[in-house]
Amino acid sequence: MQKKNIVLIGMPGAGKSTLGVLLAKVLGMSFIDTDLILQEKEQRLLQDILDQDGIDGFLKIEEDVLLSLQAHNCVIATGGSAVYSRAAMQHLQENGIVVYIKVSLSELEKRLQNMASRGVVMGKGENLKDLYDKRTKLYEYYTDCSVDTTDLTIEKTVTRIIASLYNIEK
Repeated sequence: MQKKNIVLIGMPGAGKSTLGVLLAKVLGMSFIDTDLILQEKEQRLLQDILDQDGIDGFLKIEEDVLLSLQAHNCVIATGGSAVYSRAAMQHLQENGIVVYIKVSLSELEKRLQNMASRGVVMGKGENLKDLYDKRTKLYEYYTDCSVDTTDLTIEKTVTRIIASLYNIEK
């Protein structure tokens, strides 16, 4: 069976949304950003949902959004916390190839200056390294292929993702 969607997972700041748009253009696919769907459904920003509903409330809403997706021939950029829902990830895997957009912790530290307002699911007292350590295992568990983007331009990353998807060595 041919899988029809490309599902991007990875840390906040990994570039899933930016890469997703370009990847969709290059491959002639549609693009879905699940964080935007979540915000539209709730009529609130991600950070407001976290502040008002807490982590568990946020994760439940995110899971509902992911489980309701009926996408075909789409590049799907998920929120960084999508991997906390086994049901949602299994749903995405049923009709998609899951690609882990891997970025080093030091690169993420440079990119993420707005953690407090970005809508990142983090426990009290957790820092970026804690989050990175916890989530990396989950990303690796659910991925069909991973692409380390740490030292790549956006264009080279898109090329690397496509090469990984088609098992072509570049």
